[in-house]
Amino acid sequence: MANRDSVLTRVVRIFESFGPDTPALRVTDIARRADLHVATASRLVDELVGHGWLRRDPDRRIRVGVRLWELASRASPTLGLREAAMPFMEDLHAVVGHHTQLGVLEDREVLFVERLSAPGAVVNVTRVAGRLPLHASSSGLVLLAHAPADLQERVLAGPLGTFRRTTLTEPARLRRFLADVRRDGYAFCAGFIDEETTGIAVPLRGPGGGVIAALSVIVPNDRNARMQIPALRAAARGISRMLSR
Repeated sequence: MANRDSVLTRVVRIFESFGPDTPALRVTDIARRADLHVATASRLVDELVGHGWLRRDPDRRIRVGVRLWELASRASPTLGLREAAMPFMEDLHAVVGHHTQLGVLEDREVLFVERLSAPGAVVNVTRVAGRLPLHASSSGLVLLAHAPADLQERVLAGPLGTFRRTTLTEPARLRRFLADVRRDGYAFCAGFIDEETTGIAVPLRGPGGGVIAALSVIVPNDRNARMQIPALRAAARGISRMLSR
């Protein structure tokens, strides 16, 4: 165990113990995941619960607290993006009837900051605050296509994990796909994550014309999927105009 780490570093490791599939943990689990003595983890957790940054359930499991969510939402760098995008996302969602989502570049992954869904919509593995590798999804591929050259080269150098046989894991094929995305203005990914779904994404541009996010839909993998592209691009133009103001 690292006993010389600062208190802040230990607190960060505590929060990083939680994940999409582990929203509630016992103190012993937090200690193990954060590489802390149980007594140290217990003391820090108690303090964080007192501040509202963590919450203790009746069964003694620990969750991220509402206070932390409140502070993060208030100061989030994506707040303006989400506010500009939401009206257009709602209109687009009404047209496609499945999933509409908003993603931003975060290191070598796409981080999803907003999503609209509906009962009976097709399978979608993404969730708000969830991540996917850049090479594996339509949103990630749009962001990667417009990313700085050094980031593109780092991703192309691998490793490129496989989700399905259609995942772009060959650097030369991925490079060609990124060129197509820049030329066509969208990424069309039929069966990349699930064989029954198609992800389609387009870039969102901010002041100065740089790509700052990706707008995408997840729809059935059928011959009608390409029919969603015009509505998706129209929504992206509207959001980009709002962001440019």
